[in-house]
Amino acid sequence: MKPSKGAQTRWIKRIFSANSAQHGRIVYRGVDQVRQWASLKELRAEVQERGFHLLQIGDLYVIVCQSPANIKVIG
Repeated sequence: MKPSKGAQTRWIKRIFSANSAQHGRIVYRGVDQVRQWASLKELRAEVQERGFHLLQIGDLYVIVCQSPANIKVIG
């Protein structure tokens, strides 16, 4: 059974309270972990609200905690 909506929201918010997120670095969570504790929809909404970027690489969601102006794609 999935956690309550409030618990899901708190879990998502905790991702962004990580030291890495607070300092504009990268945080990641497993795809299965996100499915278990919240939802991709909610994670995506929070990423977009903060102006960050969300990638899926294999079985990980990678969140780049930088504004678009600071990201340069090379290759």
